[in-house]
Amino acid sequence: MSILELQQVSKLFDGIKAVDGVSLSFEGGKITGLIGPNGAGKTTLFHLITGFLRPDAGAIYYKGKRIDGLPPWRIAAEGIGRLFQDVRVFRQLTVLENVLVAFRNQPDDKPWVAFLPFRRLKDIERENLEKARYWIQFVGLEGMENVRAEDLSYGQQKLLAIARLLAVDAEILLLDEPTAGVNIKMIRVILDMIERLVKEERKTIIIIEHNMQIIRDIADWVYFMNEGKIISYGLPEEILENKEIRRIYMGMHDSVPVKGR
Repeated sequence: MSILELQQVSKLFDGIKAVDGVSLSFEGGKITGLIGPNGAGKTTLFHLITGFLRPDAGAIYYKGKRIDGLPPWRIAAEGIGRLFQDVRVFRQLTVLENVLVAFRNQPDDKPWVAFLPFRRLKDIERENLEKARYWIQFVGLEGMENVRAEDLSYGQQKLLAIARLLAVDAEILLLDEPTAGVNIKMIRVILDMIERLVKEERKTIIIIEHNMQIIRDIADWVYFMNEGKIISYGLPEEILENKEIRRIYMGMHDSVPVKGR
């Protein structure tokens, strides 16, 4: 069943259509790959879904509710989280602190908390701490709660950024090149974690990825984008073996081994 749908969405920059009448849908509880050459419009599409840009035409629906035009914080609160290409963590805060600040029900942030019983405030703090520790363990950073984010490896910082998305109860995760810039061992860790998010937590994953072997291994469905348009879609093996697509996308990387397959 479709959880996120785009209908004839377009975005122009100086008269150039970065996204050109795109219509597509994403099924809940699945991993969907969004692939294509540089400049195809993939990241712009993520900007539109998450509210960092407003479409010039078309509509975007999440669970049947129209969300285009909402500010990014409202879309995030609805349940759509995003991992950027450049990792965004609070470098001077610890792993645990980075995740704790993501929770929406922070006792220190709300003026009305002064009217809550002291025991209830402690319950909220304990619940947030338990959830934060759970997601830290889930992404593979258990035992590093007190390590400052700046002391983590680049791949570990990506895992931390994902843990923060999970702390805000994001149901859909938009991951922009989550394995870029990390070593093969960490790629396996990230991919295993992504697959567990779908199987164990029933999350929906949309992933931009240039490593086609990764798409082949983990995606349930693939959209191929070029010059602002979706020009093909289907099962990973159908798309990645298409000669015309391979001709357009000569930069496909098939040689990086992942998951020992």
